[in-house]
Amino acid sequence: MLYHFRIILVESIPLGVTYDEDNVTFGVPLEQAWNDLISVATEHIEVASFYWTLTGEDVNVNTTSDLPGEGILERLKALPSRNVSVQVVTSMPSLSPNSTDLSVLREHGVQVRRVDFGRLTKGVLHSKFWIVDKRHVFIGSPNMDWRALTEVKELGALIYNCTSLAEDLHKIFLSFWEMGHFNSSLPQPWPSEYDTSINRDHPLVVKDGNVSSRIYLSGSPPSFCPSSRTQDLEAIFSAISEAERFIDVSVMEYSPSARFHRQRRYWPVIDDVIKRAAFERQVHIRMLISCGRDSDPRMLPFLRSLASLNSPTYNINILVRLFIVPVGNKTDIPYARVNHNKYMVTDKVSYIGTSNWSEDYFSNTAGVGLVVSEHGQDPMQKTRTLHHKLQAIFNRDWHSQFSVDLDKLGQNPDCALSNP
Repeated sequence: MLYHFRIILVESIPLGVTYDEDNVTFGVPLEQAWNDLISVATEHIEVASFYWTLTGEDVNVNTTSDLPGEGILERLKALPSRNVSVQVVTSMPSLSPNSTDLSVLREHGVQVRRVDFGRLTKGVLHSKFWIVDKRHVFIGSPNMDWRALTEVKELGALIYNCTSLAEDLHKIFLSFWEMGHFNSSLPQPWPSEYDTSINRDHPLVVKDGNVSSRIYLSGSPPSFCPSSRTQDLEAIFSAISEAERFIDVSVMEYSPSARFHRQRRYWPVIDDVIKRAAFERQVHIRMLISCGRDSDPRMLPFLRSLASLNSPTYNINILVRLFIVPVGNKTDIPYARVNHNKYMVTDKVSYIGTSNWSEDYFSNTAGVGLVVSEHGQDPMQKTRTLHHKLQAIFNRDWHSQFSVDLDKLGQNPDCALSNP
């Protein structure tokens, strides 16, 4: 059993994706992290996920790559029989109308609630996190989807033995759980039991060996956040604005517009703060944006606009690349073979989120961000920090054969942004 605070970087690398470089850094495999959380649970597991589809049958795919997902489902549904209660919140509307996962879990004693975000906020519940025994926490990009384990590139953080952070995340879970009642309505303001004492101005301070960490959770949308909770967009602004040397961003979607809004609406707020960092403080910016067969081509002019500003002669450094996961013979698997990461690392902080970077994800869609600032005296300790590993993973991907400059994209059938 684990007795001390630890924070671990977690990854999922799609099958068949191998890096040319030697000695590259990898996170703990996602399947291992989820199985370990199930193993250490003694009382209670809470899971929030946009949707559930842990078997290939849900999307009419017959493949052995869904076996890890089936294994997770089997272990979760067995938990109530060993007196571990399980609560699940998921979104209405959902991306998995044919999934039987939640019905199966209910049959085995798992409590399930669907939150009608479509009615409450005109958005979705896009958060992805676990809370185990109000002690251990997982936050990251993967939904409860078999593809997240074998066919999609994911990233998250696993935090062991941090009851203060787990209890804080539980307040976010509880807000979803309560809104899962039939015909619920959003409280204005939220009752005091949803308040937090952990935020950007008052982070939680924890120690792992000689490394001291300041941590807080951010949330969205504003209508689900008490005034004491740092909003997700504010956390991103803060991380970008405080950076002095570099900002590295890896997200699936980046667009200064309303992604799902019916009317075209310009939303340059993140774009502006990135440009300001590059222009006013000469911070080096690298943007690694995902491109797959289902990516939105409307991102391309915005990305080109950012890249066109790069001018090292005038100390303006903004580089933009696309990360393309090869599809190979996996063309029959929908919404797969893509980099689903949602994180940022600067010279000051690590930010791991659950939202893409466009307006809807911060205004009406539920997301959670984890912000970590680490300080260590021992150089050897620093190499084991989340910050060091996250930076190493970004560098690995940036310099890999899967990373492509916008002006060198050409024709690529695996990327919807490539030239027709």
